[in-house]
Amino acid sequence: MFKFKAGFSTLIAASAVAALLGAHPVMAKEAETHDGKATVVLVHGAFAESSSWNGVAARLESEGYPVVAAANPLRGVKNDSDYVADIVGHTPGPVILVGHSYGGTVISNAVHGQDNVKALVYVAAFALEKGETTAELSGRYPGGTLGSALAQPVELRNGDKDLYIQQDKFHQQFAADVPAEEAALMAATQRPITVAALNEPAGDPAWKQLPSWFIYGTADKNVPEAALEFMAERAGSKRTVVVKDASHVVMTSNPDKVADLIIEAAEATK
Repeated sequence: MFKFKAGFSTLIAASAVAALLGAHPVMAKEAETHDGKATVVLVHGAFAESSSWNGVAARLESEGYPVVAAANPLRGVKNDSDYVADIVGHTPGPVILVGHSYGGTVISNAVHGQDNVKALVYVAAFALEKGETTAELSGRYPGGTLGSALAQPVELRNGDKDLYIQQDKFHQQFAADVPAEEAALMAATQRPITVAALNEPAGDPAWKQLPSWFIYGTADKNVPEAALEFMAERAGSKRTVVVKDASHVVMTSNPDKVADLIIEAAEATK
């Protein structure tokens, strides 16, 4: 077990000094040791968390790409987009921004003022037009069964509500092509999203200025395949990969296919 000899206040002070000096040692070190390759920033969506990218991250790192798997707050489009924009702004060198599900809404709104983002990759993700909401676009097409799989909302003190998928329905609804034991762990560690986040209108989308790539499965029960196809075509996807029988968590069940597409985007935008 690690033992910290320095007091907590000392660590805080050291962090403050580093910030004042403009130092970001971890990210700088990564940039220096990956031969100039773009950093891949991975943004999970609702009912998932950063470890859902583990297989993708491992493959990318084996290919020499630095990876940051962001912890998406899932509180609201502007709030979450600002959070990801801060991460991108503190990442040296080019960035490939990747979003899953609601994470697509976030990456589309996190790019403004960040000229180091070179490409967007949407993984079973929302690519909204200005004024659209995640909830509205998902409900525009038949086939999704998320509503009936949700647990009783958790009432928050600010008047909003947190949404979870019922754990006994999680495997079938969210991750049907993932082993049952793994899906059970995913269900237990799922991150909730607020009702407000799903109903907050999107801003001007970055996919209008940046090249985008899309990948999704044919067995997605959270976001209807027709909705995903529509968004990919509307965004002018450079290439769209459709994975037969893949669930909503295509990055977990098919990490190599997702990593291949991210690498393609990185190579195409060098």
